[in-house]
Amino acid sequence: MSIRVMLVDDQVLLRTGFRMVLAAQPDMEVVAEAGDGVEALEALRSTRVDVVLMDVRMPKLDGVETTRRICSEPDAPKVLILTTFDLDEYAFSGLKAGASGFMLKDVPPGELLGAIRSVHSGDAVVAPSTTRRLLDRFSPMLPSTTGREPGHKELEKLTEREREVMMLVAQGLSNGEIAARLVLSEATVKTHVGRILTKLGLRDRVQVVVLAYETGLVRAGGGPAGGGPAGR
Repeated sequence: MSIRVMLVDDQVLLRTGFRMVLAAQPDMEVVAEAGDGVEALEALRSTRVDVVLMDVRMPKLDGVETTRRICSEPDAPKVLILTTFDLDEYAFSGLKAGASGFMLKDVPPGELLGAIRSVHSGDAVVAPSTTRRLLDRFSPMLPSTTGREPGHKELEKLTEREREVMMLVAQGLSNGEIAARLVLSEATVKTHVGRILTKLGLRDRVQVVVLAYETGLVRAGGGPAGGGPAGR
């Protein structure tokens, strides 16, 4: 079955470009378009959508609030935020609102298509390098943890190994990179990530990243709290 995609962006030219790229794929179809959040919410009332490509800065209702409203509904479609470096704070807010990930608007077509497929299947979509760069920039907006041990009651549910894995996920490492760092199999890392999601009641590894930064498990620069950046 085709992945049913909705494009939400106030720039018609961008929507046209995305539509042309998606239309060439045998497993995707654009089933709806909207120029702002109000139009998007209205379209979703009558159209079944699997993945929403969401702009952040739009008239009437911006992408962050639109994402929040979409994700609060049962059986909501997955939302992929499209952003630029100028809108880091919106990207972070979008993730907190429930988006499954974010990518830059100038992403190569192949990466965009791969991200849509990954989001649809429930996997992570935020490239490790992008995670590190963007989180380093907007992490100063998070509550300061200077002078305090990172604390969050939910984190107490995790084993020492699970906290270690969570910290590496928050630094933007893929399962393969985490496996190499901790000398584990990739399957074992995937199991740890699954347990972290279950114990913390999180939807995906994007929310793991957000929680790790909010609780101070990692700090600006991608390093663990209470120490310097982890070695490469």
